[in-house]
Amino acid sequence: MVKKMELVKNQEKQEEFRKRAAALVAQMTLEEKVSQTMYQAPEIERLGIKKYNWWNEALHGVARAGVATVFPQAIGLAATFDEDFIEEVADAISTEGRAKFNMEQASDDTDIYKGLTFWSPNVNIFRDPRWGRGHETFGEDPYLTSRMGVRFIQGLQGHDERYLKAAACAKHFAVHSGPEDVRHSFDAVVSRQDLRETYLPAFKPVYRREMWRPSWVPTTARMARHAVAVRNFCRIF
Repeated sequence: MVKKMELVKNQEKQEEFRKRAAALVAQMTLEEKVSQTMYQAPEIERLGIKKYNWWNEALHGVARAGVATVFPQAIGLAATFDEDFIEEVADAISTEGRAKFNMEQASDDTDIYKGLTFWSPNVNIFRDPRWGRGHETFGEDPYLTSRMGVRFIQGLQGHDERYLKAAACAKHFAVHSGPEDVRHSFDAVVSRQDLRETYLPAFKPVYRREMWRPSWVPTTARMARHAVAVRNFCRIF
């Protein structure tokens, strides 16, 4: 009997998918490639690519797309200190997400909040309540945040040998905890020690350990402008 290997650990299968994706992208024009970088990705009929909206939310339940189970906010889930429970919650969320996706596909509805790419979890560190979004995080402890983030992503993306149940997004890389109203321009300057010890540890296991990497990671204004900081992320660890 051949033992099945889940996709997140199957490097051969992942490489196969990467090659297929690269071959498809190679057939696109420059304009078509640029169009697919937007969250509202249009159809490319000649290549059989359907339009797709990458924006969906599932922080503590499938959001903004009709009726769904509402679990406690992330800060409350973290207060359980129960990794197994967090994965069970995320698994339930992705089950509902799959059901909703299948329903929307049947009616050819590809609008916002109808896809399988969820912009969750939020693995930022909660430092200042004036931010206004601290309840979205797993709290102020980098280690607890990293463990909750790992298990949430595993639950959301599943353990199938061929498919992702849904695609997670670990946000927001990396020094992000307010002020919210100027988050696209605010320069969050921190020391190298604080970057290493506080803000990056939650992202490390998400990208370097036992799971499929989340579909993407939105960056803060500082990280987006200072590309060297993003490049050095791998070197830090």
